[in-house]
Amino acid sequence: MNIAKMMQQAQQMQSKMQVVQAELAARTVDASVAGKVSVTANGAGDVLSIRIDPSVVNAADVEMLEDLVLTAVRQAIAKGREMAAEEMKKVTAGMGLPPGMGF
Repeated sequence: MNIAKMMQQAQQMQSKMQVVQAELAARTVDASVAGKVSVTANGAGDVLSIRIDPSVVNAADVEMLEDLVLTAVRQAIAKGREMAAEEMKKVTAGMGLPPGMGF
């Protein structure tokens, strides 16, 4: 096992990961629930915007609106995480990392 080569590979992977993380922060995913609430998030897991159809804004339906917003936010974050995981797999491919050691 060549430690110097491993260290060099680790540094290269770290550099690639930083580039991918910056790219992910610039990429967005959208999630919509019942066509009434839409959320946009980025690959870093940040919620960027929430859009609510005016037809669901009713004082009597506040609980339903809260549920729609929460569901859309969760979906957008999950999609962002999936996108990030796929990109990180590309970076760590060929590094011979054991399962569960992905970044």
